[in-house]
Formats: sequence, structure tokens, C-alpha cells
Amino acid sequence: MTTIIAGGFEHISKAEDAIARLRAAGVNDEYYCQFRVNPPGEHQGLALGGDHAESAGALHAGAGATKGAAIGAAIGVAAGVIATPLIGPVGIAAGAGVGGYTGSLVGSLGEVSSERQPDHSFVRPAEAMVAVNVEGSMLPGDQIARIFEESGAHQVESAQGTWANGEWSDFDPVTPPNLIGGKDFREHQLRPSA
Repeated sequence: MTTIIAGGFEHISKAEDAIARLRAAGVNDEYYCQFRVNPPGEHQGLALGGDHAESAGALHAGAGATKGAAIGAAIGVAAGVIATPLIGPVGIAAGAGVGGYTGSLVGSLGEVSSERQPDHSFVRPAEAMVAVNVEGSMLPGDQIARIFEESGAHQVESAQGTWANGEWSDFDPVTPPNLIGGKDFREHQLRPSA
């Protein structure tokens, strides 16, 4: 495992400033990387299933939709049979369709609202990320953190990870960061404990 210090930036220009400062401090291109972290909920490309695998509130929504669709369709058919003298046999099919759709919506929403919801205090924001392999960079971790903070990082984190082919190859956007600096870290330290 490699020690990695990473800075999260709200604007790409600040991330580029951090890269320029890292280069000026002597960090070679192979020991830092830059990438974009998608907004929470948009990590579908992950091998482990993305945010949806981590989203406690969506685990049983599919089952609720299926059950709701079946119940809704049955109620819709009954309503269609009653309406047949007025609008003909098409009422049965229309009733089943409308009932099934409405039931699936109500069923999925019922399951989502009854589950434990995720703790949003640990959600990583959308950001431009710059990560540095500390051992390869030959800079102390506190100097890298300072460069990120001086460049305007809202989060600076420390992690143990895999560095391969010039990038942080096992970065996981749904894992809470281990903050060691940045604007968010300073604000959190200033908040009174509950």
C-alpha cells in the first residue's frame, strides 16, 4: 500500500494551480494524477455496482414496485370490468395498465421510505481531485497538504491505496475521506460538538 495525499477542489482552475505548485516543488508527472469525482449517486461505472449497491434506501424498491404493480393491475381490472358497460372492453385493459403503473410507483416509494436512509454526513462532493503518491513524490505529506490548501482545496485527505501506472487505481468515491486539511476540515473543527 502507498500513502496518498489528495486534494478536492470545487473548480478545475484551483486543481490546475495545485498541479503547477507540485511540479514547481519537484514532483514528477508519474507521482500525481488528476481526475473528476462525480456527484453522489452517479458512480454507476464502479465494478462493485456504484452508489446503488451502497444506497440503503433503494435496496427493496424493485420488489415493492413489482408487488405494487400486481395489486394495482388487479384493482385496475376490477375497475375496468365495472366500467365496461360505459366504455366497452377497452376499459379492462386501460384499467389494468393505469392500475399497474400507479401500483408500481406507490409500491416502490413505500419500500424506499420505510428503509434506513444513508448517513449524508459522509457523502463525498463532486470535485476535481488531485492525488499524490507521497513516497514517489519525495515531498513530506504535510508539504503536499499545504500546497493543496494554498491552492484552495476544500478537502485534503490521506489514504492508503494502490498507485499503478501513474494513478490512484483503487480510489473509491463512496468511501468517506480521511480528512487532514482543507476548508471543510477547518469548518468541521470549528463547529461545537453536540
